[in-house]
Amino acid sequence: MRKLLLFALFAFLFGTLYVGCKKDDPEPEPEPPKEASDALKFVFNGLSSYYLWEDQITAFHNSKYDNKDSLNSFLNKYTDPEDLFYDLLYQYGTIDKWSFIVDDSKEIENWIAGISESMGMDFMLYYISETNRNLVGVIRYVYKNSPAAKAGLKRGDIFLTINGENMTLTNYQTLLYTKKTYTMGMATFTGNTPVPNGKSVTMTAVLLQENPIHLNTVFTVNNTKVGYLVYNGFIGAYDSLINSSYDIELNKVFGKFKNAGIQKLILDLRYNGGGLTQTASYLASMIYSTDPKKVFSKMQMNAYWQNYYTSKYGADYLSDFFTSSIAKTSKTPETPINSLGLTQVYIIATSETASASEMVICGLDPYMNVIQVGSNSYGKYAGSFTIKDWIDNNGNVNPNHSFAMQPITFKNSNSQNVSDYVNGLVPDISAREYAAELLPFGDPNEALLKACLDHMKGTKSVSIPKGPNLKAFVASDEFSPAGRNMFREIPKINRE
Repeated sequence: MRKLLLFALFAFLFGTLYVGCKKDDPEPEPEPPKEASDALKFVFNGLSSYYLWEDQITAFHNSKYDNKDSLNSFLNKYTDPEDLFYDLLYQYGTIDKWSFIVDDSKEIENWIAGISESMGMDFMLYYISETNRNLVGVIRYVYKNSPAAKAGLKRGDIFLTINGENMTLTNYQTLLYTKKTYTMGMATFTGNTPVPNGKSVTMTAVLLQENPIHLNTVFTVNNTKVGYLVYNGFIGAYDSLINSSYDIELNKVFGKFKNAGIQKLILDLRYNGGGLTQTASYLASMIYSTDPKKVFSKMQMNAYWQNYYTSKYGADYLSDFFTSSIAKTSKTPETPINSLGLTQVYIIATSETASASEMVICGLDPYMNVIQVGSNSYGKYAGSFTIKDWIDNNGNVNPNHSFAMQPITFKNSNSQNVSDYVNGLVPDISAREYAAELLPFGDPNEALLKACLDHMKGTKSVSIPKGPNLKAFVASDEFSPAGRNMFREIPKINRE
């Protein structure tokens, strides 16, 4: 009997151990995370490759993301590629204030070409008073042949309402940027207060290409011929309406100046937020020299690409030189540059003079007497090239999405390595324009032009406001992501 009990106990213990051993069998492998979308992978890979400050982004140097599953898990936390893009930027809004992404690459192409759907006017919104949340708008210039021009609007016109509503800090974006057609209520100043004057203008936005050459003329000052150019954007694009490119049209202006025998130049960049670096090189060459041995500017990329290009192509590869011709394109021939060969230039600049405009000021400074007139420039020393989801070296892009991004990929310096002017370039002659008394461009009494002309005459220029001294709120060009950007073509990469 005891033997039977011992046998039963042994059998029970063996069965328990056997079951316990079966429980220790390895668990089945967990399902790997789903593959991240092509758009998410494009954002991560593009920024980690080209971003100027990629060395400051922890995620790009986290070895666990070398594992595909770990990277997919990280990327799949995001449903919107734009959220991922802005989360990966370096101190966005403080250090990097300029990188952007779009879900349709055609948008960037249009911005670079100066194409947008608009009424065709540039304006600034001002606070009516320190204690009032209402705003008043002042038109600074209108595009030629635009709805605004056809409606008779001009520089200095004041508007107070849109579709009968007063503009405020909370509604101005809805009123100005969500409707294709609106009615603008005009005003005049009575004392310090803008008052409706009973006039109104109704306009419908159309697709426009802005010609950046706003005005060019020649003055005679103390028996000296002086060229004056109002230039509002570094846009080199081809315009089918004039059957020419803006680079070539700019060159024609300098041909006109050259034929007129001008000895001095006033370049008005007060509202010029930048654009193509190639056009900046052309403009600098038109002003100063076509000597291809002289460095106009230098480009610095992140450590990987800086080392790649300089070791493969030499130290000068990332430099822009003065040039003797405008390059041939599919629609325009190679064109010799009309260079004035000046030793001095007056450049009008304000807080809205940015990127490629500052590149011209800074790049010319080592070679000639650059007299900056106005106020501190914006302080944009860095630029970008368009990154698409290329799938080969022939420029073909991934058909699964249409995202493109414009992250900061380089910074500029001049031939003497001056860069990082975060507080802007400082004027030699301080002057300002006042919103309530904007005179037409080219009027010798217009405040900033007058400051230049007075300096040439050897007299001191003083501008005293005759109307209210309004506090600026926001300019219309700030609502375009490309408004204060500096663009260039992506350098060649292993395409030999």
